[in-house]
Amino acid sequence: MSYESWGRAIPSIPAHVVPLPFPPPSLPDSDLLLPYGLGRSYGDVCLNNGHTLLDTARMDHFRRFDTATGIIECEAGTSLDAILAAVVPRGWFLPVTPGTKFVTVGGCIANDVHGKNHHRAGTFGRHVRALVLLRSDGSLLRCSPTENSELFAATIGGLGLTGLIVSAEIALRKIESPMIVAERIPFRTLAEFDELSRASDATHDYSVAWFDSTSGREPRGIFFRGNHADVAQTLLSVRRPRFLPVRLFSPFLMPLTVRLFNEAYFRANAHPHPQTLAYDPFFYPLDAVANWNAIYGSKGFLQYQFVMPGSVAEVLDRVAKSQLASFLTVIKRFGSLPSPGMMSFPREGTTVCFDFAEGSPRLRPLLEELDRVVLDGGGAVYPAKDSRMSPDTFRRSFPQFEAFAKFVDPRFSSTFWRRVT
Repeated sequence: MSYESWGRAIPSIPAHVVPLPFPPPSLPDSDLLLPYGLGRSYGDVCLNNGHTLLDTARMDHFRRFDTATGIIECEAGTSLDAILAAVVPRGWFLPVTPGTKFVTVGGCIANDVHGKNHHRAGTFGRHVRALVLLRSDGSLLRCSPTENSELFAATIGGLGLTGLIVSAEIALRKIESPMIVAERIPFRTLAEFDELSRASDATHDYSVAWFDSTSGREPRGIFFRGNHADVAQTLLSVRRPRFLPVRLFSPFLMPLTVRLFNEAYFRANAHPHPQTLAYDPFFYPLDAVANWNAIYGSKGFLQYQFVMPGSVAEVLDRVAKSQLASFLTVIKRFGSLPSPGMMSFPREGTTVCFDFAEGSPRLRPLLEELDRVVLDGGGAVYPAKDSRMSPDTFRRSFPQFEAFAKFVDPRFSSTFWRRVT
């Protein structure tokens, strides 16, 4: 393994990689440690250049699954893919899932990931009943809302810095069917997007939107929303979603070709007819393309995600005027449910995520401009997607930084942490 991050814009140069057995007898005697799961963080929160990575791949066993209550206990290296394979046939589903199932439970907790149902379910951390944490002093602590509660809050969204998450108990959600009844609705302005979001909050568990980043402050896009099917709906004929293929290569990712692709994608998906489909293409469309991150070329790419409580129009306008092509751009309204995590990124407002190919000398100045707009608007930038934010941006994004820092294990660190502190 190369132990890269998914964006591949920052080289991964660990001094050592230590595969952990389970249970880990003790942490290795080296200077600075960082757990490493499946490497799907986009920036450098999963890198520990010059120091030691703790490979959790072998920490992937189930301990307990109560099919009556939906409580599952598993080791931190267990992937969401493995959980889904075990629980969906028994009528359960993940309470929250990001846009890929090839991530670990430990990574989901450390980044307090969110999904298409944030407006209904909040973050992943809200569904963690308890976790076991191994600190560098050898102490093995059970943490929950009632046991070691402050350390529990610091570990959820704590970027892997409070110690090694050994295992976790998670509350799943009950489903009647693995199928999703989904809709794709075109919109042409931010006002239309907001109206669709607020209406869908009351009727649909899941929602997210793709939009054309070249269209400026009034973007056109496709609003995706869905619910788990009931038994009767599962018996309907299942339609396959009409998504355009994404087996592309880096020369394609030029402003003109991205603009043409966006036009074709908008036209192909602007058909708001409900369809019943399997959960994989609804939640994980990119997982069907192995190593899709390679389309950005050898220099990799930067993903920029932020959240703002107010209008995001100025950010969209600056990106469109920059003519720096963002191939995959999504927008969603976060709900008001608070996370138990001290350093969680999601908060009420609109979140937008851009993908930019690395290499243009204009890219980083643009992102610094966007930082200023986001922070002045009371927003935040997402560490799990970041590889370049400044210490000031980090502190302004996370006002609880000082309180959190007290719980960081003195022997745990990351390339990201050293950059922003």
